[in-house]
Amino acid sequence: MTLPGPTPTATPIGDAPTPRLFTPLKLRGLTLPNRAVVSPMCMYSSKHGLANDFHLVHLGQFALGGAGLIFTEATAVSPEGRISPEDLGLWTDEQIVPLGHITDLVHRYGGLIGVQLAHAGRKASTYAPWRGRGAVPVEAGGWQVVGPSDEPYNAAYPHPVALSAEDLRRVTADFAAATQRAQMAGFDVVEVHAAHGYLLHQFLSPLANLRTDEYGGSFENRTRLLLEVVRAVRGVWPMHLPLFVRVSATDWAPGGWDEEQTVALARLLRYEGVDVLDVSSGGLTPVQQITPGPLYQAPFAARVKAEVSDLHVMAVGMIDTPAQAEGLLQEGTADLVALARAFLRDPHWPQRAARELGMSPALPDVYGRAGW
Repeated sequence: MTLPGPTPTATPIGDAPTPRLFTPLKLRGLTLPNRAVVSPMCMYSSKHGLANDFHLVHLGQFALGGAGLIFTEATAVSPEGRISPEDLGLWTDEQIVPLGHITDLVHRYGGLIGVQLAHAGRKASTYAPWRGRGAVPVEAGGWQVVGPSDEPYNAAYPHPVALSAEDLRRVTADFAAATQRAQMAGFDVVEVHAAHGYLLHQFLSPLANLRTDEYGGSFENRTRLLLEVVRAVRGVWPMHLPLFVRVSATDWAPGGWDEEQTVALARLLRYEGVDVLDVSSGGLTPVQQITPGPLYQAPFAARVKAEVSDLHVMAVGMIDTPAQAEGLLQEGTADLVALARAFLRDPHWPQRAARELGMSPALPDVYGRAGW
């Protein structure tokens, strides 16, 4: 695999101070050139879990645009862990080389790239948003889904089978095996997806986890599977490379997972060798009550940052403008900002942000003649 090359960095114009957004961040043996991160975004464009030319172009453009770190979409650790039949996967060795082409391209242009490893649980076997809603039937490529309990997400979603203790050991092993494949594919970062109502979040929340064994009931029991997965992933992921975990800070519903539990979990994850907590919210229940707006999730990141000072935090959620991103970093709300829609609209968002914040943008040699 191609090793990461020198990453172009924006430079101040004149005597202007360097904005926080363009201050490098060292995470173990990896140094991010800036704090703008391409958030994981499902693209529903794979076949048999394999990356293809679309993924090469889609993810490669962000390296050319100067992102500090690029994440793949949620990448399934097992076939039944896919959200849709068109999701990326890392459950077989055949999926390593196509992803390796992408990491090679990103590295060639000085970028860094991470993979988000995921299991959808009871929210698996569903249609891509523009193809339909609810469960994909077996005859159309769907499959039997699993979860902590046998309760579906809603009436339109598949009915899950509750996972046995043996099944849970296999889930943990699947995350570890996918992590080893991620290393072989040349990724710089692994993120464990424990948010948005997918399997690991389902175990965290008492609204989805109705178990009465050692994986259900108390906070200690509901966090057990995530901690076992993180321990297994950290055990096979190189110690010089960082590990992220994405969580939903709240279910936005009474009796669900909440901010207090998120802070308590953050302390445990730091002890397990997690370097960055990626703080999102929601996705667990259809009765959630959310009024989204600019920076609406930032207070959750701020609380974790304030109460778990030795853990890096990433804010995400309707962060759109360079001024918003810089403000979050200057206020100490987070150490990193993850953007999704903003990068879809403008893959060169960091270069534009540099200009708006008084910097000379970093441009790959092949784009240097364009100027700004």
